[in-house]
Amino acid sequence: MLPKIVIGVILLVIGVMAFGIITGKGKPSDQSSCPDPLSLQTPVDLDKVTAILYPGQERGGNFKAHGGFRFDNAKDNNIEVKAVMDSELQEAGRYLEQGEVQYMFDFVASCGIRYRFDHLLTLSPKFAEMAEKLPQPKEGDSRTTHIDPISVKAGEVIATAVGFKNNGHDESSINVFVDFGVYDLRGKSMFQNPQSFAVCWFNLLSESDEKIVRSLPSGSSESGTQSTLCK
Repeated sequence: MLPKIVIGVILLVIGVMAFGIITGKGKPSDQSSCPDPLSLQTPVDLDKVTAILYPGQERGGNFKAHGGFRFDNAKDNNIEVKAVMDSELQEAGRYLEQGEVQYMFDFVASCGIRYRFDHLLTLSPKFAEMAEKLPQPKEGDSRTTHIDPISVKAGEVIATAVGFKNNGHDESSINVFVDFGVYDLRGKSMFQNPQSFAVCWFNLLSESDEKIVRSLPSGSSESGTQSTLCK
């Protein structure tokens, strides 16, 4: 007869697997549904971007698997962010940073490509309605919540403003940027942290957009263009 502690562990593992299946996190990848070679639509207007945050580098004293875009010439926060491929919004978070509400969204394509936006400020109506059902925002608590999946098409507008209106100081001090990370989960264990599978999304843009991205200066004075992912 199995000890109670062993039985408990078995039941816990079964429960985790069931949760993964129910939420969609444990569904096997359908690699045939992704384009080959994989290509992503650029999520923002590159004509407005002034600097690039490289995925896979130290920023703010921590390793960042994601990258992002900076808009230092912007007069306001009104920057559109669009879906980079057909996918589902499966995880969403609403939190406070420097007293301002910020949104973090995780999208998953059916073949196992996951992408994340953070520091969304104003959502398009479709997503604003969903966001009202999220837990009340708390300072520094950026945990995401699993939601009923919301389908999006490549190019669909997700947010219409990004970054901070006040930058923690005053109304004339805006900080306009958006974080963007891509994670290739194909063939990986559902128990692994998606951050472990971050990729350099520069390589997944169109040839012309990749050239622009690589020509822009780094948005990090700490690490410059040094990256463990982007070569």
